[in-house]
Amino acid sequence: MKPRVSLWSLVPLLACAALVGAGIAASEPARTRSIFPLHLEAGKRHLVDAEGKAFLLNGDTAWSLVAELTREEVDAYLEDRRRKGFNAILVNLIERRFATRAPANRYGEAPFTQPGDFSAPNERYFAHADYVVGKAAEKGILVLLAPAYLGYDGGGQGWYREMAANGASKLRGYGRYLGRRFRHFPNILWVHGGDFNPPDKALVREIALGILELDKRSLHTAHGAPETAALPYWSAEPWLSINNLYTRKPVFSAALEVYGQSEMPFLLIEGRYENEGGSEGSEHRVRVQAYHALLSGAMGHVFGNNPMWHFSGPGLYRTSQTWQESLDSPGARSMAHLKNLFASRAWWTLEPDAANALLTNGLGDGHERAVAARAADRSFAIAYLPSVRPLRIDLTRLAGPRVDARWLDPANGSYSEAAASPFPAVGVRTFRPAGPNSSGFGDWVLILVSRGER
Repeated sequence: MKPRVSLWSLVPLLACAALVGAGIAASEPARTRSIFPLHLEAGKRHLVDAEGKAFLLNGDTAWSLVAELTREEVDAYLEDRRRKGFNAILVNLIERRFATRAPANRYGEAPFTQPGDFSAPNERYFAHADYVVGKAAEKGILVLLAPAYLGYDGGGQGWYREMAANGASKLRGYGRYLGRRFRHFPNILWVHGGDFNPPDKALVREIALGILELDKRSLHTAHGAPETAALPYWSAEPWLSINNLYTRKPVFSAALEVYGQSEMPFLLIEGRYENEGGSEGSEHRVRVQAYHALLSGAMGHVFGNNPMWHFSGPGLYRTSQTWQESLDSPGARSMAHLKNLFASRAWWTLEPDAANALLTNGLGDGHERAVAARAADRSFAIAYLPSVRPLRIDLTRLAGPRVDARWLDPANGSYSEAAASPFPAVGVRTFRPAGPNSSGFGDWVLILVSRGER
């Protein structure tokens, strides 16, 4: 079906033109904005924008954005993320616990005029949500919007108990209300569920179907329990259009499993957050997760930081930083460099090197696993190694006849030529970075390009 182009789809273009005139866009990639709405096309494992171009989802976790921030703070946050190359955010439409005045927003407006009654939405609360989604659209940002976060294991962090008390009819009505209210926004991907695979699927299903009654073009996915994907748990649901993966374990193996199960596009929707879980919450870990995902078949990923996700409101892990201080975290800067790398290439043509035909040795295991992917036409390949080691690359897997090789420091975005590059596209060659990267970690990215494609 040919996508419709609404007036909202022109907003990013007008905003971009204004920024260029103000001299702001000079440091950005040549094309930072995708034109909404996004849609699916048969045979493609990624989202496509209204201009027919592939959309690389580079997301940030902002669960409490609607409930915790004022409009002025929303503006500041979104502008920072736009400048860093983030083009998607993961947000709770209604917050049950993780906001200072939850479930009310910063202005004291609750989502329902009767507490917990999904049939009594509060117009003033949702008017503020309108502002957040609209401002994101102006900045070319997709909103992964959770209409009713269930909560870990169906407990008090989310709305599952209230949803069960409301029942299917009220939830269908709530879905219709959302479909009617938000159908004019082209920059929404609905995210159902939340940290839980509910035994009563109807509670989630009714909201999704209610939205679709009024907004048939909308895209939908489901955020499940930790260490699961949306498929196969929701495989029988007609509303599910995007798959995703949620894991804190090594991403590459889980992503390859998802990639092999279905051609439905998928993303890494959640992993370990920066500044959570001690050493596991390092800038290094969030980089490993992101590169593992994109080089193992994902169409995108969502980065997370503590306290960014709750904006210094109630959270699960203590931190001395404020959300404003965390805007420029090492992990966030790394995601900008990742976006620039992939956006500069035909990333949607990459195929995971699942059989280790390209990257033949130096693999490692677990979170230290080196991963690689090659373009379908063999014009380029990308390999990521989480720690300094020699890598064995079979250059015959590239079109050649010669191959340029460059190292990318994923911490600061700088490039350097691999020693003795370019190489003839024959035989197996060993590559090894000189030492730790600029942040003191050992991860590096190796970019291999058939000569003449650079």
